[in-house]
Amino acid sequence: MTLVLMYYIRLVERIGGLAFFSVRSTRVFTAIEMVMTQGSVDIGLPGVRVFEVTVRPDDRGFFAELYRADWTEQFSETIRQSNLSFTYPGVVRAWHRHTRGQVDYFCVLHGALRVCAYDPDSGKLAEVIASEHKRVIVRVPGHYYHGSMALGPSPATLVYLTSALYDYSNPDEERIAWNDRSVCPTEVNGRKDDPRVGQPWDWLRPVHR
Repeated sequence: MTLVLMYYIRLVERIGGLAFFSVRSTRVFTAIEMVMTQGSVDIGLPGVRVFEVTVRPDDRGFFAELYRADWTEQFSETIRQSNLSFTYPGVVRAWHRHTRGQVDYFCVLHGALRVCAYDPDSGKLAEVIASEHKRVIVRVPGHYYHGSMALGPSPATLVYLTSALYDYSNPDEERIAWNDRSVCPTEVNGRKDDPRVGQPWDWLRPVHR
């Protein structure tokens, strides 16, 4: 598993550009080293967590570990499969959920993704912006509807780990349309004053802050 992920990292070592945008502001920072947090942060929904990846740059490029079997606090489930996904700019992949206990872990290698998870029972929605400029791993319990959209002018390359093997004969996939109007959040990342609350979720709505 680790060797496979190291190979994925090597694919993007030549990208460079370690500047990243804060999710909460438009200030630009230089990512000298992003430290894997010991206590990952819940975002908007129980179990939806974000933890940063330690990036070690040097004069050759950089190196990062995405998964270790002894990171039991971050990866509380056994990882069974790793996948690589490529998404064209502006494409939305949503909504689907897993009903048999699968948990997903997402890490953007190139480009940027808006990753969202939605709980139809509470109406709460979690939103994370993950990109090559701020490398994080996003944990999403599969029982939430979840999906993503590629942001910006470049395609997004994503590696994601799952706690269950994909069953080709009987996939654990329950889907609704990407623009299903029943996805109408009562909170976004714990905020009831978010202007998108109380409206059908619009993946294409531009950001204005």
